[in-house]
Amino acid sequence: MSKQQIRFGVIGLGLMGREFASAAARWMHLLNLDVEPVITGICDSNPALFDWFAANFPSIQIKTGDYHDLLNSDQIDAIYCAVPHNLHQQFYIDIIAAGKHLLGEKPFGIDRAANAAILDAINAHPEVLVRCSSELPFYPGGQRILQSIKENRFGKIIEVEAGFLHSSDIDPNKPINWKRMIDINGEYGCMGDLGMHVFHIPLRAGWQPKNVRAALSNIVTERFNKDGVKVPCATWDNAILLCDVESEQHGSFPMTLKTYRIAPGETNTWYINIYGTEQSVRFSTRQPKSYYTMDYKSGARQTWNEESLGYTSAYPTITGGIFEFGFSDSILQMWAAFCDEVAHGRGGMQQSFYCATPEETAAHHAVLTAALESHKRQSVVTI
Repeated sequence: MSKQQIRFGVIGLGLMGREFASAAARWMHLLNLDVEPVITGICDSNPALFDWFAANFPSIQIKTGDYHDLLNSDQIDAIYCAVPHNLHQQFYIDIIAAGKHLLGEKPFGIDRAANAAILDAINAHPEVLVRCSSELPFYPGGQRILQSIKENRFGKIIEVEAGFLHSSDIDPNKPINWKRMIDINGEYGCMGDLGMHVFHIPLRAGWQPKNVRAALSNIVTERFNKDGVKVPCATWDNAILLCDVESEQHGSFPMTLKTYRIAPGETNTWYINIYGTEQSVRFSTRQPKSYYTMDYKSGARQTWNEESLGYTSAYPTITGGIFEFGFSDSILQMWAAFCDEVAHGRGGMQQSFYCATPEETAAHHAVLTAALESHKRQSVVTI
């Protein structure tokens, strides 16, 4: 089967840039997909990062420290952009204006004003497909929950809990990095970088919070800089958002959202729990094969049932169903969804779950902006 090639430029060659490149190299893992990414350009301010890409991707034609070189090239159709939050507005707007499709990293702007400017650029260029990176809902458990939402299995929803927890900042001696600097990361702190993963499924379900009561924690207030001097560390480490949701199908229910950088014992745990009067479900990447359901009928015992999911993915792959799904698989699935939508449009996609949209990032920013105000006022803030 001949495949339509989408020629990509990668801006930002760090951790996630390498993950995308690795996914592109594993594309033969996917079955029956008639589109594929080809990396033709790379850009980073640190040229030392070029070597790994050049050694593994002979398709690369452009290596540069100036991202405009990628935007001006007729050898590039789309861009993956993974740069610090303070650069999102200018980089994303320039990419969109150049007519390149874009998958950009979270939170799609350092603050709500930056996000609004990016959406204005998108509206001015409807021919460009723009999506936000959020891979964790592509886990099999996330896909099963989406199916339950689609089939309206819950009855009346009692409560929703979702979160993204890790302990990358638990060591107080870890040197400060840009994600702990307000001028680069933004005031959202952990909420900006982790939140889209948490919001993706609730927002796709139409569960937009109408208000928020936020409890934000700055646990490690100083860290060493590169010179060994302690400097202020002012961004939020952990956040708890208690929201009220008004759903057309389910009425009002509470939703608790957590984003933690300091969660003892957690490495990269994404979870979502939905409790309903007819069915309840629980899934966590901490136990990626285990999917828990409770189907309740009047007078019956309330018993959680565990199902071992194995490898079941949105896009079929060569991997047998008896094996386990992991983080790199979720990245591959997200990229398959993006390339599928670029090639065929949303209506022509092989499966129905598309990447996080700019509109969903705007809804996310609305909640996070209100959360900052809620914590400042120590009160509930209407969104």
